[in-house]
Amino acid sequence: MKKTIVTLTILFIGHFWVSAQCCDKSTAKVEKDSACCTDSVKATTDVKAYYFHATRRCETCQAVEEVSKEAIQEYYGNQVEFLSVNSDEDASETLIEKYKVSGQTLIIVKGNKIIDLTTDAFLNARTNPEKLKAKIKASIDPLI
Repeated sequence: MKKTIVTLTILFIGHFWVSAQCCDKSTAKVEKDSACCTDSVKATTDVKAYYFHATRRCETCQAVEEVSKEAIQEYYGNQVEFLSVNSDEDASETLIEKYKVSGQTLIIVKGNKIIDLTTDAFLNARTNPEKLKAKIKASIDPLI
C-alpha cells in the first residue's frame, strides 16, 4: 500500500512539472456523442475542463471527477464545459496528443492557455474537496 501511494504521488508530481503547451481551438471540439467524452454540456464560453482517466479507476480518481464536475456545475452552470475523457478509448487519442497528457489528468483550457490542476485534484479530492473546488474556481474565474 505504501509503495502504491509513493508511486502515485511521484506520478502526480511529474504531471505537475509537465505542462501542455499547444492548443488549437479548431481541433479542441469534442462531440457530445463521441466515445471519448461523457457528461458534456454545451458551454457558453470557450473555457473547458478536461478530466482524462483510465477505464479502471480508484476511489481518488472517481472523486477527482465527481468533485471537479460538481464545482464547475455549481460555480459556472453551462458557462464551462466539463469533459470526462477515457484515455483507454481510441476516440480520445486526438485529445491526448493535443494536450500531451499521460495518465489521469485534470486541465482547464481556454484558447492557448492550459492550467494543470492534476496535483491539486489528487491531493484534495477525497480529503479536502472544498479546497479543490476553491482551486478550480480560482483557476477559471480569470478566464471568464
